[in-house]
Amino acid sequence: MIGVHPPGIRHRRGPLGAGGADVAAVLRSAREMADEFAGGLTPQAADRVARRARKLLDAAGVVLCDLSGPLGAAGKVREDAGALADRALTDGRPVRGAGAVAAPLLTGAEPTGALVVAGDEIAADQVEALADWLGEALERAVLGLAREELALAELSRLRAQISPHFLYNALSAIASLVRSDPERARDLLVEFSELARYAFSGRGQFTTVAEEFRAIEVYLQLERARFGSRLCTSVRVAPEVLPVTLPFLTLQPLVENAIRHGIEPRRGGGTVSVTGAAVGPDCTITVEDDGAGMDPELAEAVLAGRGERSGIGLANVDQRLRTLYGPEYGLVVETAPGAGTRITFRVPLSAPGMATR
Repeated sequence: MIGVHPPGIRHRRGPLGAGGADVAAVLRSAREMADEFAGGLTPQAADRVARRARKLLDAAGVVLCDLSGPLGAAGKVREDAGALADRALTDGRPVRGAGAVAAPLLTGAEPTGALVVAGDEIAADQVEALADWLGEALERAVLGLAREELALAELSRLRAQISPHFLYNALSAIASLVRSDPERARDLLVEFSELARYAFSGRGQFTTVAEEFRAIEVYLQLERARFGSRLCTSVRVAPEVLPVTLPFLTLQPLVENAIRHGIEPRRGGGTVSVTGAAVGPDCTITVEDDGAGMDPELAEAVLAGRGERSGIGLANVDQRLRTLYGPEYGLVVETAPGAGTRITFRVPLSAPGMATR
């Protein structure tokens, strides 16, 4: 029977280890080698993978090469390792030299480097199987790095777009209290500086639910100073989700959207509610207002990045969530003219490798 394999996944032609090797140990070693490549094919990673590969194959020596030559090695290093790697890359298949076998590393269909294994009894199919596995690990690493770079670029873009509308109005509200209520003006100025420090800090792309909700409470305090009795707020978060990791600056654009487009246009104002709770395997966060609402088709255009400029924050958050967690983790918007707006999103309660940084 002929098997069909998706692009980038190649059929394994033999076991990763020598005959009779413990399956659990082989799988564990394979996973550890894949983890070493999380940051790409670097000299440090190549050295560590070469050591693991030498032990796994019981080889005299192992050399990992990139397209420019040997990058990392373990054990006996052959002088002709670079030349043997070049032959494997040129032929696109394993080649055998005197007491050594070389096989190309492919990411998708593109050559990335080569694996050279020295030993008198090294089987070519084992070297090829390991090279296949390492190529796939590198391919996953490249995709992961690309996703992270995209998310970081979107975060930098969002930081640059922290609404001048909000900054101007918050400072105006504080200034209006300087003479009539200097004590409150001072407290609000302290809160404003704390929020600005949080929003423009040099932290990475992740934070915690606790930190994000704290920033939102400060943000809402400043907006209440501006709107007075026209703005009511409710913030509720379940204690069990406070340590959960989520993308930095996820909530602020959603709350700003609720106030600016939901509450501000209404003469009588309204209420903005922010909640966070554990629902199944996810932390579910909701931002809801009872304000003006919008046409669902307009909301769809905003999320797609085709709406007005003030909707860029929503599109940015939606894109980052989908990039980091998968297409099913984007924003869900429920709205209609005159019926307010509810925006919901989820993040996994536990997301390996996404620690706060």
